[in-house]
Amino acid sequence: MSPRTGRPKSENPKNTRITVRLDKKHTEILEAYCKEKNVEKAEAIRIGILKLKSDIKK
Repeated sequence: MSPRTGRPKSENPKNTRITVRLDKKHTEILEAYCKEKNVEKAEAIRIGILKLKSDIKK
């Protein structure tokens, strides 16, 4: 039998989907960040979420 083909399993699968509606101001900020840092919108949002971690009270 031939070995399995296809994409290998991810070590950190992204299986939670969140839908967000943004106004024009926030969309422009997100797009400017993505263009400057050369990242996709999803990655920019993940970076933003990590920056929120410092605001969490322990």
